[in-house]
Amino acid sequence: MENKKIVVSDVTVDRAISKGLDQLNLSSHEVDITIISEGKKGLFGFGKKEAEVSLSPKTLTDPQDDRQLDANELVEDAVERAEEAHDEISDESVPEKEELDEVIEENADFESSREAAINGVIDYLSETIKTYGASAEVKAEVSRNVITFHIDTDKPGLIIGKHGKIINALQTLAQTIFQQHERNRVSVVVNVGDYRERRAKVLENMADRTTERVLRTKQPVFLEPLPAFERKQIHAYLSKTPEVSTHSEGKEPHRYLVVELAK
Repeated sequence: MENKKIVVSDVTVDRAISKGLDQLNLSSHEVDITIISEGKKGLFGFGKKEAEVSLSPKTLTDPQDDRQLDANELVEDAVERAEEAHDEISDESVPEKEELDEVIEENADFESSREAAINGVIDYLSETIKTYGASAEVKAEVSRNVITFHIDTDKPGLIIGKHGKIINALQTLAQTIFQQHERNRVSVVVNVGDYRERRAKVLENMADRTTERVLRTKQPVFLEPLPAFERKQIHAYLSKTPEVSTHSEGKEPHRYLVVELAK
């Protein structure tokens, strides 16, 4: 990764760091952060000074770069296969009325089916992460229609990948593998540390700045291509702002979100 160092200032250190991570489109695991100044509140507005921090992307060593490349190739190939499998699942016909008895029998095995699905994803993620040269423990958290697979690893930056490419690919794979065991509508999330929470904050900050720009210029703003689930996050977040509307354009994996004045 190119060592692009930036210096960012804001009213607090935390806000300056968040702004910098947003600009680099990276997580805290992927950058080196140096606090230049913690800032001063000042008195009655006099002597006030903003906090200042510098952020620079971490540079992988050569062996890690090789593993990163191999991991990228592995995941990209797997994602293609996963998308094909997903299409096959989506294209299957809806059961006819006379098949309902069979469906009822299948529902009786729901618990064992879900357990098999969860274990299948855990096994796959664990084995795949080994190819990265990293050790990890994978645990599942079940919450209604969302299942989150938490990855505890000694090399979070390697598993997350540049701009979240690896972890997003793993999430796509996990979703497809889960659906091969269970056809009920369930969202699968793959998380490393607090990456998803930090990324959600980055997306919210991006949405806020975009809204301000749209309202100021009265012109639509075209965001960078994002995974479908991140576009949905921004769409849901901005749905609370009636002054603007959102929609997606383009084709995967280059589909992007457009934010414009509500009509």
